[in-house]
Amino acid sequence: MTEQVIVGLSTCPDEATGKRIAEALVSERLATCVNRVAGCASTYFWDGRLQDDAEILLIIKTTAARLAELAARLNVLHPYELPELIVLPVTGGNERYLQWVRSGVGEQTEGG
Repeated sequence: MTEQVIVGLSTCPDEATGKRIAEALVSERLATCVNRVAGCASTYFWDGRLQDDAEILLIIKTTAARLAELAARLNVLHPYELPELIVLPVTGGNERYLQWVRSGVGEQTEGG
C-alpha cells in the first residue's frame, strides 16, 4: 500500500523561528517540504483574553507514518506553550509530487 501523504499546519511567532523549525523538520526527514507563509494574523483567546498576533504559517508536507515523530519534534522545537498542529489528508494531486513527498521522508516508492 502507498503511504498516505498529509499536510500539517502550524503557526509560529516570526520568520527566524519558522525557518529554524522548517530546516530541522526537513533535515531530520520528518517532512519533505515546509512552506513558510508570512503575513498571517491570528485572533484567539489565550490566558483569558483576546489576542491578535502576526504569525508565520508553516505548511508541512509529510506522510502519516511520520506524523507521531513530527508532532513530538515540533513540541520540542516550538517556542509556544501549545504549538498548533492541524493535519489534513491529501486525497489527490500530482502523483509524481506525492511520490517525491514520500521519498523525502524515507518512504520507499515503487521502482524507487
